[in-house]
Amino acid sequence: MVDTAALLAAYDAQMRMPPGAVPAGVTHERDGPLVRVVGPHMGRIRAPRDVGVTGAALDRLIARQRGFFRDRGQAVEWKLRAHDLPTELPDRLVAAGFVPEGPSTVLIGEAREVAAGEARAGEIAPAVPDGVVVRQVSDDKTLRRIADHQTEVWGRGLAWVADDLIGRVAADPALISIFVAEADDRILCTAWSIYHPTTDFVALLGGSTVPDWRGRGLYRALLAARARDAVAHGFRLLHVDASPDSAPILRRCGFHAITTSQHYQWTP
Repeated sequence: MVDTAALLAAYDAQMRMPPGAVPAGVTHERDGPLVRVVGPHMGRIRAPRDVGVTGAALDRLIARQRGFFRDRGQAVEWKLRAHDLPTELPDRLVAAGFVPEGPSTVLIGEAREVAAGEARAGEIAPAVPDGVVVRQVSDDKTLRRIADHQTEVWGRGLAWVADDLIGRVAADPALISIFVAEADDRILCTAWSIYHPTTDFVALLGGSTVPDWRGRGLYRALLAARARDAVAHGFRLLHVDASPDSAPILRRCGFHAITTSQHYQWTP
């Protein structure tokens, strides 16, 4: 039996605040219990499970974050988990003008188990179709192609993804691994891993496949590649905030749901 309570405790202890090197132009600023992630694309708020204030004091804390990013002319998102405290925080964010996005499922998997699952009847990484190549990349040109791919998949402008990836590689290439599946010079699927030093965790991000290639094993192939990479780097746990499309795949690949997360966004 998997001890999901222990996985949740590890997540709360290690994955709440942003560790490690940051891309150029990004800073971390403290405001009481919070960390403001300030950067060129969008501001982000990260917090412990319990921010430690309620009522009017909580309203003031929220207003300060909104005011800080309003003065920058920048949008900001505040990430909450379903078990966060105080329980009034979501309502107070909405009252302050933050708009909730759809929830994601937070899943954790053991890197060695996910990587080893590749050998079990093709559960994780079936052979990719003929003509498809999976490779690790880091050059600026390909990272800009990844941003174009993400824009194609999600139907909105995601050019900032290239700047984020390029900045992360420049800040510390040991803390990010980026993979693509491509055929005939077309990127079909992309995904990357962010390594969190001093923790057990690797965050898996960006897993996206163009619509006409879904259901052909590309997402799982890049999942297996990242799991093997995590093992090689000496990390134990894989973390994903999964969409409704990805969550069932991840469960079949050995991941365990521990909570849900939701972003609340404010735009000036």
